[in-house]
Amino acid sequence: MEKIQSLTGMMDLIENKANKADTANGIFYTEHILKDIFETYSISEIRTPALEDSSLFKRSVGDTSDIVNKELYSFMDKNDKSITLRPEGTASVIRSIIEKKIDNESNKFWYLGPMWRYERPQKGRYRQFSQAGVEILGYSEGIAELEIVSIICSINKALGIENSILKINHLGDKESKEKYCNALKNFLMPLSSKLDEKDIQRLNTNPLRVLDSKSSETQEILKDAPKINDFLTDQSLDLLNLVKNTFSEECNIKIDHTLVRGLDYYTGFVFEAVSSDLGAQDAYLGGGRYDDLCKQLGGKDLPAIGMAIGIERLSLLTKTYKKNRTLISFIIISSNLESKAYKIAHDLRSINSSIDIDVQLSDGSLKSKLRRANKDNASYAFIIGEDELKSENIIVKSLNDENSEQIIMNISEIENFIQNIK
Repeated sequence: MEKIQSLTGMMDLIENKANKADTANGIFYTEHILKDIFETYSISEIRTPALEDSSLFKRSVGDTSDIVNKELYSFMDKNDKSITLRPEGTASVIRSIIEKKIDNESNKFWYLGPMWRYERPQKGRYRQFSQAGVEILGYSEGIAELEIVSIICSINKALGIENSILKINHLGDKESKEKYCNALKNFLMPLSSKLDEKDIQRLNTNPLRVLDSKSSETQEILKDAPKINDFLTDQSLDLLNLVKNTFSEECNIKIDHTLVRGLDYYTGFVFEAVSSDLGAQDAYLGGGRYDDLCKQLGGKDLPAIGMAIGIERLSLLTKTYKKNRTLISFIIISSNLESKAYKIAHDLRSINSSIDIDVQLSDGSLKSKLRRANKDNASYAFIIGEDELKSENIIVKSLNDENSEQIIMNISEIENFIQNIK
């Protein structure tokens, strides 16, 4: 019989109590910290379906993007309708607010969940991956950019991320963007024989995307091409300088006029955070303004800016893994006491929300259960046997100090002890 295995590029994540540097632990911890940060910015959570009408992504992400051309997980359902596993989160958020008729309101949303792209798996990149995102809707260019960059700086600080650069650029207002695209096209068309097929296609559909080319020959040609900063208005350039100057002490920010991002819906301010610690694929979050997307998908005019965060890549950079919770291993050393002892553990859990109490369910000696508690990195072992239950006491053993003595506490002392654990 053929062995059943997970699909290529799709991994299982199982928490490992014994190894805090484990991949799954890093991902879970990163997600936990992000949720806390989003809450401090008073951002509301939004959850959208994993499956969407395929046309949503073709209309939003763009037919010229690699995502639509090569990476969509699309198939026909039982009604012969083309549906797609979402490759990114922004389009689904905008579809949702249009459908709920709140596309004329100001909102701040965050999301977190799995996405799918059919691409070659590599370090920090999988076919099913976790992505968090923030969408700030209904705010014109200016103040919302500062909010987004503030969130990025908070993420870097909370996770102890080093060797990070936040690249920022501006794609121009409609008039300056059009002028630049025409200038770039006029420069590249006579040299089209030196461009690869993909870049020629981009030149005819979205010239800005040529700047994002992976071809070394194209990048060499672009060294002499017109520069977007020569076409930007003073207002656009001032915004870049404002963002950089405001957060220069918090983040390493670099104005990079070659940055365009890979999706067709971006307009105006764009950004990307990279770290040399990730190797060649060095970006771990990015985004920008997309003021036209809501109307493009059938909604109202809605200025918007957002970002997407690759959880797997971000977790690889996390330097401050520290779960601020205390684990107590609750050890019962007589099977006759289980129901009464479980009730005690249940009552103790409600005293302090920053502790975890793990009642060891398996049979075994006290020695083996203490060994298990140490393996799980428990801070304390609470031991209860027949004598302790009769006298309403619990033995408390610190597992952080090998030389510590066991202490016998009554229930009221235990409750006070737990309340004071930080």
